[in-house]
Amino acid sequence: MNIKTSYHNKDIARVIINEPKTYNSLSTKNLNDLIKIFKKLDKDQKVKVIILEGAGKGFSAGHNLKEVRGLKKKSKYQKLFNLCSKLMLQIVEGRKPVIAKVHGAAFAAGCQLAASCDLAYSTKDALFATPGVNIGLFCSTPMVAVSRKINRKPMMKMLLTGEPIKANYAKEIGLINDCFSKSKLNNEVLKIAQKIASKSNLTIKIGKQTFYKQLEMPLRKAYAYTSKMMTINMMAMDAKEGISAFLEKRKPIWKNK
Repeated sequence: MNIKTSYHNKDIARVIINEPKTYNSLSTKNLNDLIKIFKKLDKDQKVKVIILEGAGKGFSAGHNLKEVRGLKKKSKYQKLFNLCSKLMLQIVEGRKPVIAKVHGAAFAAGCQLAASCDLAYSTKDALFATPGVNIGLFCSTPMVAVSRKINRKPMMKMLLTGEPIKANYAKEIGLINDCFSKSKLNNEVLKIAQKIASKSNLTIKIGKQTFYKQLEMPLRKAYAYTSKMMTINMMAMDAKEGISAFLEKRKPIWKNK
């Protein structure tokens, strides 16, 4: 398997796309393996946060173009792009926060993958692009994820020119949260993961699902929905424990219930 999994203190999982010879391409096999791993981690009660990264020179160059060229049939193309979309939805709709840790290039579906994660951090020399237009194949599915993170003008420039953007600019437009030197990236991402892992698992699950659902709703409906979800959250043991701990000036003891 080209996808490796390791753990930090049991509650932080690292998922590594380990196929540097293809620049960690999102081949059919790698997509299927990633989906299986994310589903498994989503069910693992010990895991609270997932860090996604690539081995070798960079994060991911997107689809394996040699594989794409060999498919030839419309039904096979459709199956591949549907599979890729399935992975992105698994990350967004999953209960665990996913952090993209990017170095090198995150291009095309690789950029889509980073954008689909809840948080994204990179090295200062990382590059992001939706370069499909350069080979006559518009980055239509990647733009779904990226356009939900950045504004329309910079998105259209990325799509229409195919030119890569640098990490500092990616941070400025909201594609990533922050960028660090190569020597600091791992520790900084781990710090964020540990902060999230210290919170109530149940609260994080409710919050993540509520966040993405309300984004797609009209204002009035969003308020009605989030009021309902806050009420459900308030009835949980962890909310009562958290409020009591705050008032009593002590650390909360989460039950994840």
